[in-house]
Amino acid sequence: MQPDDFAPGTVWLVGAGPGDPELLTLKAVRLIERADIVFHDALVGTGVLALIPHRAERVSVGKRSGRHSKDQRAIDALLVEAAAAGKRVLRLKGGDPSIFGRSAEELAALRDAGFRVRICPGITTACAAAASAGISLSLRGVARDVRFVTAHSKRGAALDVDWTSLAHGGSTLAFYMGRGAAGAIMRGLMRAGMAGATPVMIACHVSAPDERRLATRLDLLDLATGAFAADAPTLILVGSAVAAADVAPAALNKIARYPHD
Repeated sequence: MQPDDFAPGTVWLVGAGPGDPELLTLKAVRLIERADIVFHDALVGTGVLALIPHRAERVSVGKRSGRHSKDQRAIDALLVEAAAAGKRVLRLKGGDPSIFGRSAEELAALRDAGFRVRICPGITTACAAAASAGISLSLRGVARDVRFVTAHSKRGAALDVDWTSLAHGGSTLAFYMGRGAAGAIMRGLMRAGMAGATPVMIACHVSAPDERRLATRLDLLDLATGAFAADAPTLILVGSAVAAADVAPAALNKIARYPHD
């Protein structure tokens, strides 16, 4: 760690994790404390935002499904403008910047403008959800790998997903932004041959005090998500490893088993 790693005119893309400020890296905290201006997403936890120093300018560029306050080009331009003004610029992103965080566009815009930009990784939501539920995403002999899939698409467009590959890969599937696409996920996987009884976990507000999780199965995913997730930020985990959750008695009130019949 160099003393000039956050010089004026430098930009850091920082992973804010899933919401719990205790899941931030020490490096993320140090960079937040040194920032002159922070551009943050809508889903960054309030506890994380509370770490931003009072002297720093705070700018919400939050994007949530159906409610986009800034398009990506506008965000890119704001970052370039702040760096050009000689500020220590911090772009605070939910989860990890490199997993569905649109980091490539921001990196390219800043580098093309001649500014130094670096990434501080964060804990991605799927890992935090698995930890909360006591699940190993890559359970030996059950899940060969873990596949991160964005369930977000342009309004009215079908998901551009290789369902056959997902359904037959023996993987744990993590669908980000999955609430609105639950029906499409269920139909796509089942049409490709995945069994309706495949275990599924729906997780909302992961790592926040109001986190809730629901264990169900693939052929009930659409119904279960509609009844359980409401308007909450939602992650959907699919695969046999999900059934291996070790639920302590004290946590039973947080895990609901959706009826199979």
